[in-house]
Amino acid sequence: MNPYPLKLKPIFKERIWGGRRLRELFDKDLPPNQPIGESWELADLPNDKSEIVNGPLAGQTLDKAVRRFGPALAADRNGSFPLLIKLLDARQVLSVQVHPDAQTCRRMGKGQPKTECWYIIEAPPDGIIYKGLKPGTTRACFAQAVANGTCSDYLQAVPVKAGECHFLPAGVCHAIGAGLVIAEIQQPSDTTYRVFDWNRLDPATGKPRPLHIEEALESIHFDLSAVPLPVTTVGRLVDAPEFKLDKGHQMPGCEVLLNSPVPKAMLFLSGGGTIYGRTFEDIPVRKGDTVLIPAQVEGFIRFEDQTEYLTAWV
Repeated sequence: MNPYPLKLKPIFKERIWGGRRLRELFDKDLPPNQPIGESWELADLPNDKSEIVNGPLAGQTLDKAVRRFGPALAADRNGSFPLLIKLLDARQVLSVQVHPDAQTCRRMGKGQPKTECWYIIEAPPDGIIYKGLKPGTTRACFAQAVANGTCSDYLQAVPVKAGECHFLPAGVCHAIGAGLVIAEIQQPSDTTYRVFDWNRLDPATGKPRPLHIEEALESIHFDLSAVPLPVTTVGRLVDAPEFKLDKGHQMPGCEVLLNSPVPKAMLFLSGGGTIYGRTFEDIPVRKGDTVLIPAQVEGFIRFEDQTEYLTAWV
């Protein structure tokens, strides 16, 4: 069997801050009566693996395809696909949190590094994200603010609008504001250290969600508070050691070759089309779909509608 483009089934995650917007925007088949905050579009983590929904491997999980096709799908030394791609529906504000870098994980002896970016799909007129700490914030003053419940005073609130991409390297304290729908591309890690949760209670328990203050303070790069973090809107959105991200925009009838020396993931934000190749059946794609394109696959996509899409790779 030759490698072929893989369409993937989303993994839905209930979150207290989530909503139902992913159904409205992308026709996602959300489970009923649950606030869905995350749709994991591509995942190859130990406890969460995407299911393939097309071709001979339909019904199998992504890790089996990675093992079968080897370098055509795996771009890291662990033999797994080295990205996690999500759609987020933040009906409410997310917790203030941070993800560690590799050095911090080694120092603490736990966790997996996580650098990420947020592509803003939808934002209200007053939409904001919290992106880093205000210049001059020290560990000592932030720790005191966490203790007395005022750490939000030290966050940089950044107005956002649809079409922006915000890069967040590991070690940057952050939060997503209410009303945003976001595509999140990140390293394949689910390590999150929550430092403040806006004093809300978990409806399931009636208690606050756990915080990870010691780990968060150890993970935050306080020296990054004086460094502007990039915002991009067209073309190459992210060009980092951890991953690359491009934004594409095609008109009906346009065609794009898919042959690449490395595997790439495509997330369709609007429109759609059909992927054609000599060694696999035609693959229809539409907005909300995520497709993993193996390296060196011989094929192309013909767009049938005006289409915007993100392409991510390592």
